[in-house]
Amino acid sequence: MDGLWFVKVEEKYGFEAALDIDREVWKVMAKIQSRALKPILAGPAGEIPDFRKAFSAKLKLDGFVFGTRALKRGGFTVTVRTCPWHDTLVKAGRQAYAEKIGAAICGSEYAVWAREFGDSHVLELKSRICKGDRICSIIFLKK
Repeated sequence: MDGLWFVKVEEKYGFEAALDIDREVWKVMAKIQSRALKPILAGPAGEIPDFRKAFSAKLKLDGFVFGTRALKRGGFTVTVRTCPWHDTLVKAGRQAYAEKIGAAICGSEYAVWAREFGDSHVLELKSRICKGDRICSIIFLKK
């Protein structure tokens, strides 16, 4: 649905306008997804799940192939080996747009996820598949 919507907005208003609107849509979607997962993943006393657990659930539900690792200084890393969004762009013959779309959407969406879990993490995107890297390396550092 997202891809079809994007293409139709792009046809009418151009790529940059579609990307700007899509970025805003994903910010809202991140809030909806994170808020929906909190009660599902809550502990027996209703405590909010930790961010790493919730973000991992989101990636798994979206079809990513990934691993996570806790950092000694606080926070965690995510290593994405397969990104379903990038795969969809490649299948659609739109790989040339992947880097620009990934830069706009991933940073915006993932930053919202962090804020929804207490704004205690700073996001760093070290490498991205959409940019031609072998993996996506996402780091959430404790402030």
